[in-house]
Amino acid sequence: MSGRSLLQSITFLLCCLLGSRTLPAQTEPEQLIEDVIAQEAEDGGEFTFNAAFDLLEAYARRPLDLNRADAETLSATYLLSPPQIDALLDYRRQMGSFVSVYELQVVPGLDLETIRRLLPYVTVARGLDDINVPLRTLLSEGSRELFVRASRRLERARGYEGDDPRYTGDPWRTYVKYRQRYGTQLSLGVVAEKDPGEAFLRGSNRRRGFDFYSAHLFLRGLNRRVRAVALGDFSVSFGQGLVLYTGFGFGKSSLTTSVARRSPTLQPYASVNEASFMRGAGVTLAFGKHVEATVFGSRRARTANLDSDSTSVTSLGLSGLHRTTAEVADRNALQQHSYGGSLRYTPTDRLQLSLNLLGEHLSRPLLRTPRPYNRFYFNGDRLHNLSLDYHYRLRNLSFFGEVAGAVIGGRAMLHGVNVGLDRRVDLAIVYRNYARDYRALSAQPFGESGGGRNEEGIYLGLEVRPATRWRINAYYDLWRHDWLRFNIDAPSSGHEYRLRINYSIKRHLDAYVELRSETKGYGVAAAGPDVKIDPVIPRTRFQARFHTGYKLRPALEWRSRLDLGYTEDASKGLQRGVMLYQDLHYRPLGPLSVSARLAVFHTDGYDVRFYEYENGLTYNARVLPYYNEGARSFLLLRYKGIRQLTLELRLAQTRSFDGRTFGSGLEATDKTRRTEVGGQVIWRW
Repeated sequence: MSGRSLLQSITFLLCCLLGSRTLPAQTEPEQLIEDVIAQEAEDGGEFTFNAAFDLLEAYARRPLDLNRADAETLSATYLLSPPQIDALLDYRRQMGSFVSVYELQVVPGLDLETIRRLLPYVTVARGLDDINVPLRTLLSEGSRELFVRASRRLERARGYEGDDPRYTGDPWRTYVKYRQRYGTQLSLGVVAEKDPGEAFLRGSNRRRGFDFYSAHLFLRGLNRRVRAVALGDFSVSFGQGLVLYTGFGFGKSSLTTSVARRSPTLQPYASVNEASFMRGAGVTLAFGKHVEATVFGSRRARTANLDSDSTSVTSLGLSGLHRTTAEVADRNALQQHSYGGSLRYTPTDRLQLSLNLLGEHLSRPLLRTPRPYNRFYFNGDRLHNLSLDYHYRLRNLSFFGEVAGAVIGGRAMLHGVNVGLDRRVDLAIVYRNYARDYRALSAQPFGESGGGRNEEGIYLGLEVRPATRWRINAYYDLWRHDWLRFNIDAPSSGHEYRLRINYSIKRHLDAYVELRSETKGYGVAAAGPDVKIDPVIPRTRFQARFHTGYKLRPALEWRSRLDLGYTEDASKGLQRGVMLYQDLHYRPLGPLSVSARLAVFHTDGYDVRFYEYENGLTYNARVLPYYNEGARSFLLLRYKGIRQLTLELRLAQTRSFDGRTFGSGLEATDKTRRTEVGGQVIWRW
């Protein structure tokens, strides 16, 4: 027996002996997905998990083989930081193939909490995804699921009132999705959705039925040459997002070293965001072991604001709402043709280079209303972007970056490095420089503001694991904007820091303290009518959070959170706020599970707001801002007592204690409460 085989055998035996004592119990995959969203989605919004964690859903049914997974595949799970991925690959290269999942315990940098999150999705045995499965088998076998969801607000908004209401439809949000999958090799699905206020089977949608439809067929790993085929709707992601990124990527979060993006170029699309996808066809081909090429073409209708003579558009719509006559008129006002590709060269497992090209052609020119802040924005009907991105690993250093340019615009670049300073300490450094005149329609890079333009900054992220139960995460970000921005009439700058100290006892306690502060320039109203330029002043926003999650019983968890904060600037002075919530989550082995929350909050206004995650219907959740004075509660019931069926019901309400009413404009209700009710039926077979 060789020395390496002997060492690996000894390692495996030790891990097996310790495994039952040290490895935490596996958690339901859905709960792990919710935990990741709850920690990292800090800016509010609604999240559809099949867009963010599509691969995790597939790996929950057909686990990923750790002996065959590459860096890109591991990164796409969002469960490992770049230093942890590098450590896992280095261990596998030095020690040979994994013998058991218990061997993860001796991989440097992998703590027990990370391993717990990985376990539901990985294996070390070759499964069906490692061989070429005939197309007929892919289509006839595998798993299928059908989602039917409906929700609405009970209080009637102004847009629905009167004999001739402004909204053309009813207040229900309706969603239907069919999905068929075979591991990660096949994804076939159809999605249909109607937003609140949109017509259904009448008016502009008399023949369409739903307002939005999406369909896709995605095949991966057909043979050695054909790596991926996408038909219908799909996502495309290049490099660090300087040119094109329609996938999911975290920005600044408590995962302080997970800032490098490394997603598969093509991925299936099964979400309801009506702006962030491609519609057409794409293919990824392998030419030998080291060269891979992806090409795609897309043609999709876009909502856009037409100008007075309908020869051009002034902006592209992103909300996906078509409720009023004016919004319906803007639907499909523009045809966007997108085409391009990526040529990837991987000479070794340590180096990867990609050359990316994206072309955009609009059926009507985009001519924005001239404003000082948008002077350097893209205008016209044709745009071409080119970029070069790289990944390179050298011992404990992992370099990544991208340099991009537009044919008719400036340049943008991002460079970063992840450093494993010690088995307990990881460091991330990112420098970004996006020129004010850099133009890209679908850029989504790391940064303070969206769009990948008019920003220069440097980010430092640190993770320290000083002891088994302790984890410390921190980052500091410093940036500046050399040109004006929306509602900011002068160049501005800012800085931000975040510190989280986490203490956990497996299967019993998860607690942390977090401090977060951000100071940046804000525009305020001018002193008088003769002043044409609004002054820019610094505003500081500080928040402190104390969070505890405790398992009262294996099936019963209690969570408590206290948020304190203030916002201060020279215009409005000091504004304070506080928020407290209590959660109970009951998830027994039986068919019925319950999640509930009661929250109270008191802030001096929207400037002091606390974003809080809320458990929602399966694969659909929200991060909402809590502000002003009031209370928020929700109750979520999930029943799995009927074979192959899951039934869900959710009720949520916000009450205002200071007499404020909810909504504005057509969404105003003149009520001091807002009640939401929703239900979902899931059939899996």
